[in-house]
Amino acid sequence: MSATVDAPRPKRSLPPVMTLTDAAAERLRGLYANGQHGRLLRIGVKAKGCSGLSYDLSWTDEAAPTDEVVRDKDVTVLIDRKATLFLIGTVMDYEVKAMTAGFTFTNPNEKGRCGCGESFHV
Repeated sequence: MSATVDAPRPKRSLPPVMTLTDAAAERLRGLYANGQHGRLLRIGVKAKGCSGLSYDLSWTDEAAPTDEVVRDKDVTVLIDRKATLFLIGTVMDYEVKAMTAGFTFTNPNEKGRCGCGESFHV
């Protein structure tokens, strides 16, 4: 009787935690060059709103040991490690509308949003 050894399955590459649109990268370049020179944007998720979670953006002087470093389009953003599973595959954009402007997120993990759009759930 002979034993067969299965070859290890090739590892499937994971999607990036986050990617940036050209508009988001351009806006971040401007922020990094001017008012936030020498700082980095950290993106996280916190409990908030009627759907349970919201995106949390903050500035930091350096990456924490627990941050995921994302480099896309020659721009660096930090992802709070606690938010990584909520954000895998997310696309960050920057939109300018008639009355507002800001970063938006297209997150494939979202199962729904509240009516005002401030929070989401997975």
